[in-house]
This record gives sequence, C-alpha cells and structure tokens, in this order.
Amino acid sequence: MTKTKIAVYPGTFDPVTYGHIDLIKRASKIFDKVIVAVAHSKSKGVLFSVEERVNMLKSVVKGMPNVVIEDFDGLVVNYVRSRGAAVMIRGLRMLSDFEYEFQMALTNRKLAGNIETIFMMPHEEYSYISSKLIKEASALGADLSKFIPAECAAALKKKLKS
Repeated sequence: MTKTKIAVYPGTFDPVTYGHIDLIKRASKIFDKVIVAVAHSKSKGVLFSVEERVNMLKSVVKGMPNVVIEDFDGLVVNYVRSRGAAVMIRGLRMLSDFEYEFQMALTNRKLAGNIETIFMMPHEEYSYISSKLIKEASALGADLSKFIPAECAAALKKKLKS
C-alpha cells in the first residue's frame, strides 16, 4: 500500500492572486493531494468572508482534480495534522517575506515536529503581488487583469463599492 503525499497550503487568500494560483498548480504536480486551507483569520481584518474566499478559490482551481479547497480556524499545525498531511506549503515572494515565514516555520516545528514546511517561490512575474497591494490598487481604480482572475477582480470591485 502506497502512502498518499498530502500537502496543505494555508493562507487568507483575500483575494486569491495569480501568485497563489501559480503555487497551487506547481504543488499539485509534486503532491498527490493539495489542500488549500483558507484561514478564518479574524485578526487579519480580511475583506472577504471565508465563504467568499473559499468560493473564489474553488472557481479558479477547476480542472485541478487533486486540489481541494477547505477552510479552517485555529492553529494551522492542528489542522494540517487533522488532514493527515505532513507537509505545509508557504509562499515566499520577496526577501521581506523570509524573516516572518522563517520565524513561523520554526515555531510550527516546535509545536509539531513531524510537519515539514516547504517554501515555494512563485514565478518571478508574480513575485511582487500581494493581496494587500491588490486591494489598495483596486480601490484606486487600477486594472487588475495581470494580477488576479477576472471573477476575483469583479468580486473585489463589487466588495469595495459596498
């Protein structure tokens, strides 16, 4: 019996960007199953509800049969463990992400030493994109077509108008 290699890619995805999608696609080629775990993140001040973020992700991963979208609340290592995974994927865009991600990975290692964190870098054309920057640009009327899928851009514009 072969063991299924499961990875969890946690985040807020508020909104999902082409950088996120790039990592999901690439991870889906490495692992048997990729669970994209949408954090409730009450403390991060997200714009979209968890249901809206889950639905956006489900829309953009159609055609990726080994990718599952779920939401979670609480400690990420507990969620990863509950899904039978031993790998957590984290994205690194720029050097500025490294210190925070490294600190979080080391903390998670202390909490759950059997869960490995794998850092992946998005394609360089997406390396500067952040959800926060996208929200700010959208509020100022920018064309977001190079940064996020059209359905996400429409949802963002609608959300910012309300």
